[in-house]
Amino acid sequence: MIVIKTPDQIARMHKAGQLIARCHQEIAKRIRPGVATWEIEEFVEQFTKDNGAIPEQKGYSGYPYATCASVNDVICHGFPSKEPLKEGDIVTIDMVFSVDGWMADSAWSYAVGEISEEARKLLTATEESLYVGIEKAIVGNRIGDIANAIQTYAEPRGFSVVRQFIGHGIGQKMHEEPQVPHYGPAGKGPRLKEGMVITIEPMLNIGRYEAFIEDDGWTARTVDGSLSAQYEHTVAITKDGPLILTKLGTQLP
Repeated sequence: MIVIKTPDQIARMHKAGQLIARCHQEIAKRIRPGVATWEIEEFVEQFTKDNGAIPEQKGYSGYPYATCASVNDVICHGFPSKEPLKEGDIVTIDMVFSVDGWMADSAWSYAVGEISEEARKLLTATEESLYVGIEKAIVGNRIGDIANAIQTYAEPRGFSVVRQFIGHGIGQKMHEEPQVPHYGPAGKGPRLKEGMVITIEPMLNIGRYEAFIEDDGWTARTVDGSLSAQYEHTVAITKDGPLILTKLGTQLP
């Protein structure tokens, strides 16, 4: 069942979304060669405590950390590590915050120092594909319109779209209906209605789109060792268009 949110409930999610956006802003200041993703994990833990939030990923289905930290060929769900990041790495930090029982979810990919042109193009295309998808998140469209917009943007630029992991509804639960894939035909799937809140979170690879899961049961890597990136926002469907709850400075209507 798709849960329709009231304006007051969306405002509560916006509060969580603005907090997670602030946290990403602080993470961006900290990502550099020599810093370990474990240090980012510790920072996020303290940030949530200081700001009255709960790091909702921690403990979800047994996941042990407040963040997912996915480096280079890790697509998603990477564990924070004490191994320092190196010049030229890319790393995605994914977080879900709960504030007063309402959640927001956002992932961002960061360059570690100077990165290759190939990696830079991947980051740019992945972020741009997110916003192309968000543009389709309007009342009356279907989930497939979002998915198709992302796929038809990414693939002509030489990148593959991960199929194994998708976006989702969100609210008082981290994962709600509907499922939000980032590939497939337009005009398919549930119709978007005012009050729906979803995550849009494309993951693009330089190589093949397939993933494999490591023995830890979480870490997902590209099958060919190619680089992967992800950008994610939590988006409310409103009569005035998509409202990005996890973008810093977004104002409620």
